[in-house]
Amino acid sequence: MSQTELFKHKDHFPNDQLAYHPDFFGQQESAALMAELVSTIEWKQETLIIYGRPVKTPRLTAWYGDEGISYTYSGRQFFGLSWTPALLGIKSRIEPIAQTTFNSVLLNYYRDGNDSMGWHSDDEPELGINPIIASVNFGQERRFDLRKTNNHQQKHSLNLANGSLLIMKGDLQHHWQHQVAKSKKAMRARVNLTFRFVF
Repeated sequence: MSQTELFKHKDHFPNDQLAYHPDFFGQQESAALMAELVSTIEWKQETLIIYGRPVKTPRLTAWYGDEGISYTYSGRQFFGLSWTPALLGIKSRIEPIAQTTFNSVLLNYYRDGNDSMGWHSDDEPELGINPIIASVNFGQERRFDLRKTNNHQQKHSLNLANGSLLIMKGDLQHHWQHQVAKSKKAMRARVNLTFRFVF
């Protein structure tokens, strides 16, 4: 699937901002990796402070990376667990395509359509000025929404397929927010991995 097929207005997302590879991992390989990640990752439901109130994340999460790596968001600091062989294998596959190296990965486990991720940009200071973030998806296809930070009426969406790789780069995080919304349709489980480099 080409970039032109993803968005009606291709000029909003040139190749230096988004690159989508829908069948990066084969179906059998994706199923095996999904099963391994669900059963071996140390999943947690974190409590974050949102607008001054404690709120449980509507999904399970985990943070892995190089020794000593930490990441701060919503007022909390998270320290990465040690890489697993499966995570290192995925990382080694995507780094040549992303043309960078990653030292950490945030995993999100969406158990069904009720699990979600709200509007946000990956613009924490630890990620640098123009971060490259590689998003790998296994399991249920879910819609990925983007909206212009200064104009919420300007929106685009694409479905992230099982086994797909989406690379966000350039100044995308400065000008766009993204989300995975709740769904009223019945949804199977989905695991999303966002590889990044933390300074």
